[in-house]
Amino acid sequence: MNENINRSALFNGSCFALITTAFTFAIRAGILPQLGEQFGLNAEQLGFINSMWFLGFPISMIIGGLVYHTFGPANIMRVAFVAHTLGILLTIYAGGYTTLLISTLFIGFGNGCTEAACNPMIADMYSGDKLNKMLNRFHMWFPGGIMLGAIISNIMTSMGGVMGAWQTQMWVLMIPTVIYAVLFYGKAFPKPKVEGSASLAENFKAMVSPVFLFLFFTMALTAITEFGPQQWVNIVLSKSGANAMLILALTTGIMAVGRFFAGPVVAKLGQTGVLLSGAILATIGIYLFSVVTGGVAYFAAIIFALGVCYFWPVMIGAVAQRVPLSGALGMSIIGGVGMFSTAIFQPIIGGWIDGNMAAKQAEGLTGEELELVAGQATLLNMVAFPGILIVLFIIFFLWQKNAKAPAGVAAAH
Repeated sequence: MNENINRSALFNGSCFALITTAFTFAIRAGILPQLGEQFGLNAEQLGFINSMWFLGFPISMIIGGLVYHTFGPANIMRVAFVAHTLGILLTIYAGGYTTLLISTLFIGFGNGCTEAACNPMIADMYSGDKLNKMLNRFHMWFPGGIMLGAIISNIMTSMGGVMGAWQTQMWVLMIPTVIYAVLFYGKAFPKPKVEGSASLAENFKAMVSPVFLFLFFTMALTAITEFGPQQWVNIVLSKSGANAMLILALTTGIMAVGRFFAGPVVAKLGQTGVLLSGAILATIGIYLFSVVTGGVAYFAAIIFALGVCYFWPVMIGAVAQRVPLSGALGMSIIGGVGMFSTAIFQPIIGGWIDGNMAAKQAEGLTGEELELVAGQATLLNMVAFPGILIVLFIIFFLWQKNAKAPAGVAAAH
């Protein structure tokens, strides 16, 4: 059915689309100070602009999952291209706060379309261990792209002048956008490999199965385990003597390399083994972040990165292989849950920081020492996320150990 598909072009196009997503995350973060200065925006307004990125992402992911088989992945990627292009151009020619809100929403919408189209497309092109390998290699370009985008933004900003201007940096986003459009242009896209997965009725029926509901709940915890500490650890560790940007580069770099070599890891440990191992390493990594200072923080970053690097792609792969009838919608729902979870838990984490700041201030701490100790106490709270996952993934490992693979799907032990 899918023998005449140009897998190489489609996969490479998917990777460049995800690089676009990563660049929008990294480069827009890099130019935030310039945007704030030029348009006279305060931190709260910049925060609302950033939130549009997270809002547009899950909305388009879920819509894309609902219409994947009727509207088609090729059309979803056309929408992604239009949304990315509009978002980039509206940012470059923004006149103020409102335009920046709208432009970032467009960019987030384009990013969600990318995930909605590419995850099920890759799942339909590959199977078994090859599926896990290719999903991980696809998702390596999010941390890899963030690292590359952050480096590009940092270099351009340091150059100053026209090259350092935020408008010039935004034009860089058009490079991977145009490349993925060219790679997808005129290509035939794969058909569903699992009979019934194109039916929304079958999708919804599959999504009330125990396995899908388990993955739905654990995705919320794996996502916040990955993104929660990364949002706050740089702020905390900057007070500890470690270089926050080096921590970010080290973490994302290891995640990218780990995902590239995911094939033999998943083949050896299986999806359940990888998820359980990841939860254990993430728990150790976050705990170390909460107690170490200075150079030891880089070791903590390595452990943390190894723990979380496989979470997102393996969770998507687990849905594709263990609940195949959930189809494109199931994969989009799982990804959307991850993004919504990240947004929901951020205020909770912020509340922990406020509470710990007040408690440590009452003990007489002030200045950088207060920020460091309160931040470390908050990171210690975050150990609960992967700690709960250890228990849940032990249950999942034992539950799925002798489970039979769904008809027509290779085993994913």
